[in-house]
Amino acid sequence: MSTHTLWFNSLETPLKVLFIHMAYTNNPQAPKVRRDAALFAKRHGIRTAARRFGVSPGTITKWVRKLERYGIHPIPTRSSRPRSHPKRIPRILEDKIAQKRLTIRRSAEVVHKELENEGVIVSLSTVKRTLSRRLLLNKRSPWKRVHLSIPRPDVKTAGDLVQIDTIHLIRSDGSRVYVFTLLDVHSRFAYARAYERANTHSAISFVRRAQAHAPFQFHVLQSDNGPEWSTHFTNHIRITHRHTRVRRPNDNAHLERFNRTIQEECIKNTSRTVSELNKVLVPYLRYYNEKRLHFGIDLQTPRQLLAKCFQGID
Repeated sequence: MSTHTLWFNSLETPLKVLFIHMAYTNNPQAPKVRRDAALFAKRHGIRTAARRFGVSPGTITKWVRKLERYGIHPIPTRSSRPRSHPKRIPRILEDKIAQKRLTIRRSAEVVHKELENEGVIVSLSTVKRTLSRRLLLNKRSPWKRVHLSIPRPDVKTAGDLVQIDTIHLIRSDGSRVYVFTLLDVHSRFAYARAYERANTHSAISFVRRAQAHAPFQFHVLQSDNGPEWSTHFTNHIRITHRHTRVRRPNDNAHLERFNRTIQEECIKNTSRTVSELNKVLVPYLRYYNEKRLHFGIDLQTPRQLLAKCFQGID
């Protein structure tokens, strides 16, 4: 690559230009040099301009043609990205892949298998590239931090693993109210409270309230990767905190079942305001923890199981 500083005389004043000899350049002065070279060629001829600017006559000819399109404006640098490829799949097949994704709304692997069942031969990597090019893949946000979880603890007593989550309830006007939920895996002791916002401040307040109501100490908290359970929450809660695997709700299976139960038995027909939700949650949680029998703990109530734990009875 060589760099030349060139001078040429215009009708007004001499102009100093910088041009880099290479197939593709990001030099910000290159568009202006192309325009000036094309204008110079119109006045003094193609070959004279080629000698003056140190490029081939064919290049000057192309710039003169582009000058008719851009006028007196600089001639921009075109991208070096290839505009075609000998192995590119036909456009009709790209449309078929995109349409299948929009129809079934499933992952690239499912789209690939559906097309294969229909006799369409295309590789999985091609399906993924096509969906990515059409902006039809739900890619992981670059701003979302990866949480490295500690190993899942062995659950032997109350508090060894406490699962926490958030239920999003949509009001008639489109706004939301959030019900934070908590469940101890060993005893099935549960706690819930409604908040206007799902953020780390609400999450910390919720866990502290739950700890005050629970008759045992929380040792490990487990949550999904929602923003309310972020690193800020982990640093301020002062309880060991682990995250579930991404898009693996079964890791919080006990709490997910409680979320369904509380929606069906308690808040389904309740006015979706924070005050009304908290008003009905108090008596329901008392019933759930003290009177409702659970198959998961041999048809006992959480209070009965906790009483046995405190007495040292297995």
